[in-house]
Formats: sequence, structure tokens, C-alpha cells
Amino acid sequence: MSWKVIHRWLGLTVGTLAVVLGITGSVLAIDPVQKAWQAPVAPGDLPVAKLVERVTRSVPGVEEIRRLPSGAIAVFSFAGDQPQASYVDPADGKVLGAWQPSALPRWVKNLHRSLLLGDAGRWGAAGIALAMALLCVSALVLLLRRMGGWQRLAARVRGSLAQRIHVVTGRVVLAVLCLTSLTALTMSASTLGLVALDTRTEPEVVSVVTGKPDLPGAQLATLQSLAVQDLRKLNFPGATDPEDTWKVATAKGQGWIDRYSGQMLAWQDATLAQRVYDWAVVLHTGEAAWPWAVVLGLVGASVLLFWLSGVVIWWQARRQAPHITGNTPLAQADVLIFVASEGGSTWGFAQTLQDALSQRGHRVHTSALENFQTTAPTRQVFVLAATYGEGQAPAHASHALEHIAKLNVSAVPVTVLGFGDRQFPAFCAFAEALDRTLRARGWPALLPLECIHQQSGQQFARWGIALAQALNEPLVLEHVPRLPPTAVLTLIARQDYPGVTGQPTAILRFAWPSQGLVTRLRGHGLARFAAGDLVGIVPPGSAVPRYYSLASGWEDGFLEICVRQMPGGLCSMHLLGLQVGDSITAFIRTNPGFSLPRTRRPVLLIGAGTGVAPLVGFIRRNDRRSPMHLYFGGRDPARDFFFGAEIQRWLGEGRLATLQTVFSRVPDGGGYVQDALRRDAEHVRDLVAQGAIVRVCGSRAMAQGVAEALDAVLEPLQLSVAALKAKERYAEDIF
Repeated sequence: MSWKVIHRWLGLTVGTLAVVLGITGSVLAIDPVQKAWQAPVAPGDLPVAKLVERVTRSVPGVEEIRRLPSGAIAVFSFAGDQPQASYVDPADGKVLGAWQPSALPRWVKNLHRSLLLGDAGRWGAAGIALAMALLCVSALVLLLRRMGGWQRLAARVRGSLAQRIHVVTGRVVLAVLCLTSLTALTMSASTLGLVALDTRTEPEVVSVVTGKPDLPGAQLATLQSLAVQDLRKLNFPGATDPEDTWKVATAKGQGWIDRYSGQMLAWQDATLAQRVYDWAVVLHTGEAAWPWAVVLGLVGASVLLFWLSGVVIWWQARRQAPHITGNTPLAQADVLIFVASEGGSTWGFAQTLQDALSQRGHRVHTSALENFQTTAPTRQVFVLAATYGEGQAPAHASHALEHIAKLNVSAVPVTVLGFGDRQFPAFCAFAEALDRTLRARGWPALLPLECIHQQSGQQFARWGIALAQALNEPLVLEHVPRLPPTAVLTLIARQDYPGVTGQPTAILRFAWPSQGLVTRLRGHGLARFAAGDLVGIVPPGSAVPRYYSLASGWEDGFLEICVRQMPGGLCSMHLLGLQVGDSITAFIRTNPGFSLPRTRRPVLLIGAGTGVAPLVGFIRRNDRRSPMHLYFGGRDPARDFFFGAEIQRWLGEGRLATLQTVFSRVPDGGGYVQDALRRDAEHVRDLVAQGAIVRVCGSRAMAQGVAEALDAVLEPLQLSVAALKAKERYAEDIF
């Protein structure tokens, strides 16, 4: 059973009860804070003897002085036949008021300690604590796997809102939750009788009656050398029993003192079990450390957030769970598709591939990668492999490489298609490792390895065209993912550019709804968006959305994109045909890996063609005037200098610090952006040395050229693009 399965089912089954314990624990954490403010704390260096002198002078009939975990002093005495418990001021021993146990409802404590079920409930609470400890261990394993190891533990979290909440909260409170689980188990072991704190009997000691009067407590040498901060409890000798003794208890142990001579008659050190238990109480309840109680209260409340976000993640994964239809039995299939997917979305691409092949008469069987094998009828094998974390395999396929390495090699071609996110340094690393293993073992391939960025349907369709040519069959891969709800946006302005090679381009600006409608649009994924996010648009006659990088954020009051006519591009033709007043339906897909954090560090923006759109959005919102430096590449300044007037205005306003432009189709245009970076190498190195964040947007060829140029430019700094990506200072948006 994998750690992921353990974590999921423990969270779903025990999680509800853990929420109860977390919330009640959060309520109980109020108690130490309240007590810490109820009475003055005794100075730590105050001798116990001095405290005894002050208390006996103010309170008659004292039987016990107790230093509470909060540091306050409580005195127990008798007034006639009536017992009394009072707070006293350690400065003069005067009574401040009555001491009472915690006012928190008793049932809250019983609910937390025993689920209101008595001894059976105590065993149940201990079981929940054990499950929570196991949950914490599994959470740590999954967290390290997701983030890519200890070194990337603090890196930016990507994924759905529920995933980000779950992971970020875990990074903050996981250690404390684990600690509270272990301390709860320690305390339960004593309460349930599994561990005895002290099996010793008290020594039989008595005060030796000499006929002399009692030695005043203030004159006892032991109490003179004992600081109040070390005191737990001091019991006075009984007035009616001449052989009774003083009894003092500290964290180190307890002792008995002769009432006449002041001699220590016996001492018992605290056992190891008692010391461990005492520490467990402090760490679990916050007693004696009210700031820690505040932390415990917040962590206890976070359990509800953990559980809710975990349930949402589970439900989302359940919705995306593989449900392959039309699966041919393995023994009869001539095409096999094997899938490695962490979140489940890759299975949707597998279904699309299976349906397309089945329509061409193939018998197709789809299964998880760990079931990799071939049979006599097998003619083609396809592996759709996603990468997880720092290049790892998805959890269910963690041993797939070892399994494949042990199989006998056949002549059946095995083609690998990778899925990943270029924002991660280990983009498609598992697919690459899988492809290397297959080729090293001697498996042939119908097509070379291809990698799909951010589940791009367009890239998948292009791979389908290559596959159709290789199979010599008419094959169309039109993947239709589950789409979020859409909203209607109206075109309010457009700015047209003729382009250089017969590819007209336009900047399209759509109206942003009023604030009231924004509230209603929260369920449609359009209430908030930022420059660099993607807008998904489904053109008429298609079920597949096309994605465009946003040149604006919701705060700008409009949604703006830059669209170039693509040969045969259904969506670009539709958008470029819009007139002011026309509408589209759209939804937002966040792009957190490319978003720009709030920073005062330099920002290096590199874009070519329509790839300047999200970079323009960053500059537009640069209200803090952070130093931003733009390298823009086009073909002809008269035909495709997109956002040129705005860029010049922002340069004058200080939103943009410097601008370097190059144009490849005019004389002395400067070539390409990578050429400008090489010419400006010293300036680029200086920016990177200052901690610059780099964002690159454009075609794949452009991004590759920029990466190669920057590797050469940064070599004197012993830095590279890969190193910047690992530090989350470099991100690409490639189309």
C-alpha cells in the first residue's frame, strides 16, 4: 500500500474525529492564556523561603502553596472548617482573589480527552492520535515528493486552490501537528495505565520530636536555596501531627523536610517517565508557556482546514479518476496504451487516443503503466507518462522502470509521450527516463519522445498529426478536457496590425463586468485573474479550448489578449473576425508558475511577437516602479511592434526601466532577442547578479535560443537557466 493511499484513507476515515479533537483542543488552548493573565507571576529568582514568609504573614491556616503552570501562586488554607483557595501576590503575600479551576465547560475537556465515552473513548482518542501521527509521516513523505526534496520544500506551490491550501498549511503546521500527536500518545499511555510514571512508594519518614518549636519555613535551608521558578508544590506540616513533615515537589523530584531541624529526611528524583510526561503536558497543552498555547490553538483550528481541503482534493481526484470506455481485453488488443498519471488528467488523453485508434479499426487496451507488457497480437505500444515533483514517477508507477527493465524485449515499437510543466526544472524528466530505459533495453519506437506542456490540447493534436503520418492512417486527436463554467465577455476595442508574412494580428480588449456581476462570476472562474494567466476560448464548431496569455489583470478593469492569425487556426480566425460589440464565452486558467511575485528585485522580461502580451501585463501593473527591463523581438517595427505606444509611455512613467527592441526583417534591425542579450551581456549579468527574476514568452524556438544565449552570458557567474529555474527565478510561457 502506497503512502498516498494510506494518507488518503486515514484522512477520510479518521479525519472527521481528528477535526473534533483539533477544534476542542483549539478551545482548550484558551485556558493557559487566560490563566497567564489572571494573577501576577512570581519572580523566578525569588527564594521559596521568602515566599513562605510573606504568605504565612497574610494568610492564616496555610496548608499548601502551589506554583501554577502559568507562574501564578495559589495558596490553599482553612478558615475555620472552610477550605479556601486564593491567588496571592508574591511581592507581599496578600490575597488577590479566589482561585478556581478552569471555567471552560467540562464537557469540552471530556469530548477532547475521551469523546464523551469514558474509558472506551480514551482508547479511541489514543487511536486517533496514533492515526494522526501516521498521517503526519505520510504527509511529510508526500510533501517531499511533491516539492522535489528538502531543498525545494519552501518553493512555490502549484496546483488547484485546494491543493495549494493543503500543501502550504502542511508546510507551516505539520511539525506541530506531529508533535501534538506524539505528546497525546505519551499522555494517553499514562492515563490508560500502559506506562507507570512512578512505581515507588513514599519513604516512611517522620519529624523527630525534640520538644523544640517548629522551625519557621522562612528559616529552612532547603527552601532558602530553592527558587520559586523551580517549585511545583509545598505542603506545610499538619498542626495536629507533631511527626508530620514539610513536603516539597519540584520538576526534579520531591523531598521531605524535618519540621524541627530543617534537615532533608528523604529525596526521590523524578523518574524518566515522569519527566517525559511533564514535557508532554507542556507541549500538548501549552501550560507554563501561553505563547505556545496560542500556537497550539491556531494549529488545532487548522485541522478543519486540512480536512476540508483534503476532501476537496479527494473529490477532484475522484472526478478525474480513469474510466476508460471501450477497452478491449489485453489478450485481444493490437494496440496497448499505458498511463502514468498523478492527478488523473493524463487518462483523459489516453481515452482520446484510444477512441481515435478504435475508430480506425484497432483493438485497443488501456491500463496503468505498472501493468506494462506485450502479447502476441500487440503491434503498437504507447506510453503516456506524466512527471511528478522533482522528476519522479507518479506514485502508482513508482516501480515501473524496474518492472520494464526485467521484461524480455520484443520488436513491438513503444512510443513515449510525456506530460509536464516547463516551469519545473525537471520538465518531463520521468518520461525522458522511461524513454531512455526502453531504448537502452532495445525497444524500438514509432516516434521520438514528445513532451506536452501544461496538458496542451494543441500540442497533443500536433503529435496526433505526426502519429497519423507514421501509421499511414487518417487519425485526428481532438482532446476535449472538462471545461469549467464560462462567462460572456464583450469586445470593446481592437487594435489591428498587418503582420509581415500574411498573418494579421490584433490586440483585443473585452469589457470587464461591473462589481456586482464579478461577485456572481466567482463560480465561473472569472472573478480574479492576473497578467500571465490564460484565458480559454472555445471557438464555434469546436469543443477544444484555445488558450491565450493575458495582457491585463482584473484590477485593470478589462481583459486583453494579442491574437495572431495562424494557418488553419479556427480560434484565431474567429477572434480576428470579431467586431466591437461582439461577444465570446471564456474562462480563466491560472498560470501560477509564470506569475510575477511582488518584488523589488530587478525583473528581466524577454518576449517575441505576441509573446510580449503577458510581459506587457506585468509592466502595466508595476505601480511600485520595480526595475523592469524588457527585451522585445519582432520582424518589422511598422507592422508588428505590438503595444508599442503603451510601452513607450510606460517607459516615460518609470513602470519600465529600460527597453531593448530588435527586428529581424528590416536592415540593421538587430536580429533576434537572443542576439540582443548577447550584445548586452554585461548588463544582463549585472541584473542576474542582483537577483533578477526572468520571464520569457514566445515560440519554442525563441525560448530555446534565449536559454542558450543566457547560458553563455551567465557562465562567468557560474549560473545557468537550469539553476535559475531551480531557484524559481526563471519561467517560460511557450506556445
